[in-house]
Amino acid sequence: MRSIGGHSGPALHPPSRAYIEGETTITRHFSATRTSALTLTLLLITSLVSLGGAGQSVLAASDTRAPTTVPTIASVTPASGAMRVPTSLNASNNIVTGTSVSATFSQPLAPATIASTPAGSVSTFTLAEETGNTVSGTVALTASNTVATFTPTAPALLPNTRYTATITEAALSAAGGSLAEPVVWTFTTTPEPFTGQAPVELGVASTFAILSKTGVTNVPASVVNGNVGSSPITGAAIHLSCPEVATGIIYTVDAGGPACKTTDATLLTTTVGDMELAYADAAGRTLPNAINLGAGEIGGLTLTPGLYKWNTDLLISTDVTLTGGPNDIWIFQVAGGLDQASAKNITLAGGAQAKNVFWQVAESVSVGTTAHFEGTILGKTLIAMKTGASINGRLLAQTAVTLQSNVVTLPAQ
Repeated sequence: MRSIGGHSGPALHPPSRAYIEGETTITRHFSATRTSALTLTLLLITSLVSLGGAGQSVLAASDTRAPTTVPTIASVTPASGAMRVPTSLNASNNIVTGTSVSATFSQPLAPATIASTPAGSVSTFTLAEETGNTVSGTVALTASNTVATFTPTAPALLPNTRYTATITEAALSAAGGSLAEPVVWTFTTTPEPFTGQAPVELGVASTFAILSKTGVTNVPASVVNGNVGSSPITGAAIHLSCPEVATGIIYTVDAGGPACKTTDATLLTTTVGDMELAYADAAGRTLPNAINLGAGEIGGLTLTPGLYKWNTDLLISTDVTLTGGPNDIWIFQVAGGLDQASAKNITLAGGAQAKNVFWQVAESVSVGTTAHFEGTILGKTLIAMKTGASINGRLLAQTAVTLQSNVVTLPAQ
């Protein structure tokens, strides 16, 4: 057994294992059978986030002789050495967080060398309890093939248990290069109580399916069920026709706009103010259940109620499911932009309701062609619906909303 940073690990066999443990600098010399006189220095900087154990361990590698096809692991989640990774269940028997284990690679991988369909078909990325029992699960790659996520088959990991994640040299880059050596890291779970979020208060904006500050463009024909408004820009910047607003009222600040409009600048000023307050409310929520889940790619995941935070862009490359009860709340904080791929869907399950889902996005939002979205989008800038896309929710943008033959339906209250 070899102990690094105070933690013991499996017996070492040439080539030696690289342990991600605490703040550790490891310098190793490899045998000539792998790379003659090769020296690899790994500098690990670990950032732990309490109440979630979500964090990143950044490995900076200096290897002047290694080929560019050799992948390295840039970060892992949960963070190496994390001591309080939640695994508890809420009243709806949904996992709060701490289930998935992921690693971000420096370059795209060959999917066949790490992804596992069905479960157990590939043993490159594994998870084991401290007793040595292997955790059953599947491994999936993001669309970019740079983030591998291990999802256990069981509904939750065991509480108060130390787990060891291992990625072997069988993980190959798309160019055929392998990891210099296996990478191992550990984390410990805890039965954190479920703390549900309160819904974001929308005020008068809750009655609007579409609200913007700088107008609503449209490639007809779209169908909108709910109020539409824009302020402070002139009503002429709302390009929807009266028949396209199937239910609801088109509000403008002046005489411009569709013939069926209602002019009420005071109401719109209040509504836009409520939209801004709602954005600040969602952005200000603290103690997220997960940080940078999937390294900014959540395609293929099933997400349970809670607060999710990303310091990056957020991609939805494949279908996503939100599962929970009718009173459960989801809040997604995105520091970058949000991009949903064409023909991909967000689906609600278990009684979850669109009125309880909130997406706070600091940069532009794009919902792909024929894609379907669920929940209220609170956008700091542009919200763009591509051709044929639909949403059961709200488009609340602090710049413009663009439509292209879309269906926008205010969620049931």
